[in-house]
Amino acid sequence: MPANQQGSSTSAGALVLTRLFDAPRDLVFRAWTDEKHLAQWWGPHHFTNPVCRVDLRKGGAIRIDMRGPDGTVYPMGGTFHEITPPERLVFTSTAVGGNLEILNTITFEDVNGKTRLTVRAEVVKAEAEAAFAIRGMEQGWTESLERLARHVANDDSPEFVISRTFDAPRELVWKAWTESERLAQWFGPKGAKIISSNNDLRTGGIYHYGMRTPDGTEIWGRWVYREIEEPSRLVFVNSFSDPEGGITRHPFAPDWPLEMLSTIAFDEIGGKTRITVRWSPINATELERNVFREGMPSMEQGWGGTLEQLTAYLASA
Repeated sequence: MPANQQGSSTSAGALVLTRLFDAPRDLVFRAWTDEKHLAQWWGPHHFTNPVCRVDLRKGGAIRIDMRGPDGTVYPMGGTFHEITPPERLVFTSTAVGGNLEILNTITFEDVNGKTRLTVRAEVVKAEAEAAFAIRGMEQGWTESLERLARHVANDDSPEFVISRTFDAPRELVWKAWTESERLAQWFGPKGAKIISSNNDLRTGGIYHYGMRTPDGTEIWGRWVYREIEEPSRLVFVNSFSDPEGGITRHPFAPDWPLEMLSTIAFDEIGGKTRITVRWSPINATELERNVFREGMPSMEQGWGGTLEQLTAYLASA
């Protein structure tokens, strides 16, 4: 984390955190007040913000819908009370159906070209239903500020995360992801048919596959395994391919990242299995990272359809 100085304290109903960011104050202030910046870092790790609207004036409204890795959306509203660029922001935020209201005071101090940021979050209204949110407030803010540090350091590599829970034992779900014949039954977008599926399940091994879309287009891809921890974790580099196994560009988006790092976690939950897919570009240019970021809504749709097919396969396996 590029912030090399930090601290936190709590008092009755209030949380105070201080961080030193290796970035100029104007940039850090803009990251808090420009909705395009804010959407990239707000919220805990692996959250996204499909809705982020900021009316930057006294009395102006804030609306952020945070989407968790499992797809749950957590809406947050708010109102600005003070705006002093680039020194100070004061706003209230409300969540949990209006059962929780917090007064947030954010100060930005220039320290020899760096920025000391202080967050004071004071609970001004809390009903019993909001107790869990208060308990998680420090962790949530800490993770948000870690994401902010990466963002202002221009190291905000985008990450797509999607999670689903399947009514099937982990061993079966693991097999569905690692055995060639099983992969051929469900992997890929809806409507596509796997025409080739060959999996060499070992570190450094390759899963090479081909699929045919409903319009007859053939698309090939490959995974190169980095980590295999049966039955809990797979890590591989994913890329488009040709029929011979060579790396190629996306057939429809030439500026798509050439290689993607994929991490698949398999968590056992009372006899069921939660799958979490994390997908991010590696060795990508700024243009490629931006194309990936802009493509997240279509990725959510595509991966959602793929995991629906996995659900159907597991129910019949």
